[in-house]
Amino acid sequence: MIRLGILVSGSGSNLQAIMDSCVCGDIDGMVAVVISNVEEAYALKRAENYDIPTKVISHEHYPDRVNFDMQLVKTLKEFDVGLVVLAGFMRILTPEFLKHFPGRIMNIHPALLPSFPGLEVRQKAIDHGVKLSGCSVHFVDDGVDTGPIIIQAAVPVYPDDSKEELKDRILALEHKIYPRAIQLFAQGRLDIVERKVFIRDQVKEKTAYMVNPPLED
Repeated sequence: MIRLGILVSGSGSNLQAIMDSCVCGDIDGMVAVVISNVEEAYALKRAENYDIPTKVISHEHYPDRVNFDMQLVKTLKEFDVGLVVLAGFMRILTPEFLKHFPGRIMNIHPALLPSFPGLEVRQKAIDHGVKLSGCSVHFVDDGVDTGPIIIQAAVPVYPDDSKEELKDRILALEHKIYPRAIQLFAQGRLDIVERKVFIRDQVKEKTAYMVNPPLED
């Protein structure tokens, strides 16, 4: 059973999906600790409702990013965390952090990487006029949203979409694919080869596709 350490900064809807998946057995694991750099993050309340230990480690209390990250590392190791999961954690991790959990840090991003890394990506997708957007779960490396991609899900984008409409459409899929990616890791089915993540025993659906607008009305 994999022990998860979840890093959060905000409301924690993906945290909620992960905790629910652990409870119902869709993830062979448990959330060992939830850590936030923001004291008022609602995600902490979600974790407390599940009797999961929480910690607040404010980056404002440390002289630099490395010292902050080393406190995160210390706390995660105290809880014997096997996989670090970023769920709306609004900090870029340093190489010093990454070396303590090689190949054991995941993040979710609300776009189809490598398109639209960084922030405000839903609005960027709308402004660019793409017909498909979505979300990506990837392993974390020392870049910004550049690590090997584990799983992606796509949704249609319409020219008159608001940012909130697209956000809601994507978020519903985030709550499905993040627990799935974690379960694949817990099952030992993920192999990283250069930039590619291979999933053991994956079935190829050769005719699967998504088109927007549809080929037929």
